[in-house]
Amino acid sequence: MLTAFARAFKTPDLRKKLLFTLGIIVVYRLGTHIPIPGVDYKNVQECVDQASGNQGLFGLVNMFSGGALLQITVFALGIMPYITASIILQLLTVVIPRLEALKKEGQAGTAKITQYTRYLTVALAILQGTGLVATARSGALFSGCTVAGQIVPDQAIFTTVVMVITMTAGTAVVMWLGELITDRGIGNGMSILMFISIAATFPSALWAIKKQGDLAGGWIEFGTVILVGLVMVGLVVFVEQAQRRIPVQYAKRMIGRRSYGGTSTYIPLKVNQAGVIPVIFASSLLYIPALIVQFSGSTAGWATWIQKNLADTAATPHIILYFLLIVFFAFFYVAISFNPEEVADNMKKYGGFIPGIRAGRPTAEYLSYVLNRITWPGSLYLGLIALVPTMALAGFGANQNFPFGGTSILIIVGVGLETVKQIESQLQQRNYEGFLR
Repeated sequence: MLTAFARAFKTPDLRKKLLFTLGIIVVYRLGTHIPIPGVDYKNVQECVDQASGNQGLFGLVNMFSGGALLQITVFALGIMPYITASIILQLLTVVIPRLEALKKEGQAGTAKITQYTRYLTVALAILQGTGLVATARSGALFSGCTVAGQIVPDQAIFTTVVMVITMTAGTAVVMWLGELITDRGIGNGMSILMFISIAATFPSALWAIKKQGDLAGGWIEFGTVILVGLVMVGLVVFVEQAQRRIPVQYAKRMIGRRSYGGTSTYIPLKVNQAGVIPVIFASSLLYIPALIVQFSGSTAGWATWIQKNLADTAATPHIILYFLLIVFFAFFYVAISFNPEEVADNMKKYGGFIPGIRAGRPTAEYLSYVLNRITWPGSLYLGLIALVPTMALAGFGANQNFPFGGTSILIIVGVGLETVKQIESQLQQRNYEGFLR
């Protein structure tokens, strides 16, 4: 990986793309530290210090914003509205025939879907920004802070509107920065910004574990967590790269005097075909009951049960339900993102077939059978990775959003691997020697 980056810096045009990407990252990180108008920054910092890493219901969103959510800055919403909009459009593509037709139109249809994603991102940013401002005004953003109710001193409607508009504009700027990286940088812009947001919380999380440790000044706990993290990174890289390759043979076709086809290829089915989406779905769904209890302020029996069993990430019902939801959403997302019948029809159209399997419906049934078999280990792997912070790192003072566990490590490793592959592919295009020298 380091060799690829070193070679990229030696190539003039790739060096410009890398430096441009680094400049965008600096601008993005700068925006995560600029407070929005109407917020008492001193009280916000006091509440953040009192929270001491226990970020409660807003921990996942705060992680995706690089810590900007609880700071209530210009980029407080971060990349989360765009991620949500992309997932919603991807799900609706299966349901709405118009979107499915646009997806099949190629580049023009993809551009139209991207435009819809932008509009939906702005709408979600307005909705989430309004919710964040209302939560901050009520003091529920920092439930245990003594000055939580004084974070927004001015309760006027105009101030609230300005705050929501500022955060919505910040989300639009983040979306624009991501597209700039995709077009003029090294590519994969939104994922890189997500990677930077998570990696930004990495040093503070590690140092908090060191400060809370008791053995050798906390260095034993610090070293143990680093060791566990390296083992997990190796495991995630191994599984993320694992795939089942289904051989495909294309028959020869005579067009005029020329022969076409006759080549052999394969369909790569990843073990973790769903990526990190099931973990995000499961986390979001489990946050809803606890969020209802927090805003309702109820002390009834049902509210107490939710607080003890669902809101507490170390509770056994939470762990079991979290694991089952991840497995369910893994199968659900794979079912809507990979259509065996469509793949079988495309293979049949171009004269392709799987050796030993008849073209058409038998091919679709075979692909569905193989996909279900490899989704089981993939979903179980996702569930185990997501539960590692709760089961293994809780003893070291790490919360559920620690960078070495769950959603964060899957995103960090996945984006890192994809970025290295893109740089290597661009290097190969520029340095390809060919058969003749």
